[in-house]
Amino acid sequence: MSIIGAGNVGASTAQLVVQSGLADVVLFDIANGMPQGKALDLAEACPLWNSSASIRGSNSYTDTAGSDIIVITAGFPRKPGMSRDDLLHANADVIKSATAETSRVSPDAVIIVVTNPMDVMSQLAWRVSGFPHNRVIGMGGILDSARFRTFVAFELGVSPEDVEALVLGGHGDQMVPMPRFTTVKGIPITRLLTKEKIESLINRTRHGGAEIVSLLKTGSAYYAPAASTYLMIKAILLDEKRMLPCAAYLDGQYNVHGLYVGVPAVLGENGVERIIQLDLDEEEKKNFEHSVSAVRSLVAKLSI
Repeated sequence: MSIIGAGNVGASTAQLVVQSGLADVVLFDIANGMPQGKALDLAEACPLWNSSASIRGSNSYTDTAGSDIIVITAGFPRKPGMSRDDLLHANADVIKSATAETSRVSPDAVIIVVTNPMDVMSQLAWRVSGFPHNRVIGMGGILDSARFRTFVAFELGVSPEDVEALVLGGHGDQMVPMPRFTTVKGIPITRLLTKEKIESLINRTRHGGAEIVSLLKTGSAYYAPAASTYLMIKAILLDEKRMLPCAAYLDGQYNVHGLYVGVPAVLGENGVERIIQLDLDEEEKKNFEHSVSAVRSLVAKLSI
């Protein structure tokens, strides 16, 4: 598999993959020496992890040829005061180039898009690659759900392992955390927390990335995004049939046509193998439609 972009998210994802021994990795970046240096460092750690995975860095897309999975993390990170949407035009050019080059040399790959604004970049990658839509997926829902799980666990003083959460919609400030489908060992959080407290956790989740950006001041989140991406890689390479929230192409599901939006999907060797359609109540539908509209407006700005 190949990871395009050797920055914090790309390198952290590479570490999780080779440390687990899941796959051999090509770490690509346009910066001369950076992917080679990080790959060599990770390769030298593999004996200590008892991992037989190999990793090498490259500045040539040719070295990514024949990849089963292409993860695109390349692009500009957020800075304090920026929204994910502010990165639209700057990152569109990066995604166009990376997708065109990788899809040409790895025509059978599954593409996972991490670059923000993620839903729109997934739509763009699908268009540029010409791949079937099930083989282009956006990472976002897993990360948003993990943040919601974390904040619920903080509030209730329980292990985050015992919290299951679901976040729908675009990976932006209009995302839709779903309290009705968020549980602690099967108990809905609507029975454990007040409506006001749940609303505050939803708001923190929606701005979870910005909270980290404001604290770091010179970068954005990367450990949790990398861990989220790793779950997707593992589900696809091992054909796990995991049900995970991610940006998938909707062709009528949730009454949305021709758009990448975050929904629960079953991931396996073919990428998105099935989309799970939930019966939303009126408020959930309204919030989801609002989020879909926000994604659609950004797609329109790029004329995809």
